[in-house]
Amino acid sequence: MGRALSPPPFRLLALDIDGTLLNSAKEVSPRTRAALAAAGAAGVALVLVTGRRYPAARRVAQELGGAFPLVLHNGALVVEDGQVLRCLPLDLETARRAVRVGLEESADPVVHRGRRGEGGLLVGAISPSNTLLNYYLDRSRPDVTVVPDLATALDDETIQVMFGGTLEAMGSLRARLTADLGATAKLERTVYPHLGVAVLDVLDARAGKAEAVAFVQARLAIRPDQTLAVGDNWNDECMLEEAGLGLLMGNADPEMLGLGFPVLPTNDEDGVAVAIERYVLDPHAGGSRTARARMVQGGDGAPPC
Repeated sequence: MGRALSPPPFRLLALDIDGTLLNSAKEVSPRTRAALAAAGAAGVALVLVTGRRYPAARRVAQELGGAFPLVLHNGALVVEDGQVLRCLPLDLETARRAVRVGLEESADPVVHRGRRGEGGLLVGAISPSNTLLNYYLDRSRPDVTVVPDLATALDDETIQVMFGGTLEAMGSLRARLTADLGATAKLERTVYPHLGVAVLDVLDARAGKAEAVAFVQARLAIRPDQTLAVGDNWNDECMLEEAGLGLLMGNADPEMLGLGFPVLPTNDEDGVAVAIERYVLDPHAGGSRTARARMVQGGDGAPPC
């Protein structure tokens, strides 16, 4: 009788979607598909952890089989097989304040709504010069509803308030929202320095990718140290820090590359596949934070969340 195989050191893969799982063509590469399939065959669970809304994330999940949880809206919504497992909607008055502050700062608010994952978007008048948000809204139709007064149109179905624009404008807005909203909300940023733009999300104060992954871990009876997390942006930072091993994509914001996370190849160089092959499928790879030393291209460690 052959010797029993040891279980893999990591039991859960927590993967961001854009800039991480998907390459620049918005595709999952054949090598990454093969690595995910091999990890699944070895009994490793998968959760996709994204800022996307459900309709947009569902398309990616369906390509991969779809039988795994999705953490959406940067942690505010968790869905599995079409069923909402948990929702942290944004407080109505907080959402209204965020919208009003945004308008005062000449930013264009986009409100995400739908506690059951409907993925509806409410907007007012979007500036024609805001090419980032106009592109996003064009790709999101027919789920976009235009209203004359966005703040008064909000209801308790609000999940998040999103803004997008230049790095400078979003930096200024972030400072203003932090001062105005305080502890009543969580602010998450996603930056794209090579494009000169950023996205800013206002969420329930309890929400976040790390917190939502912890919810999934508890549901699956998987410990944090048994989780391998991969991301590429600031909204992934705490998820990477709280995982047993957090890995950063090589295409991340250059400022993030100095945080001390081990750095993978880019999303166009199969970085996720490399992570799975090296740390999940390789029987000689360590399953703890000590594995960080093997791939670090930065400092000694990420700062606390």
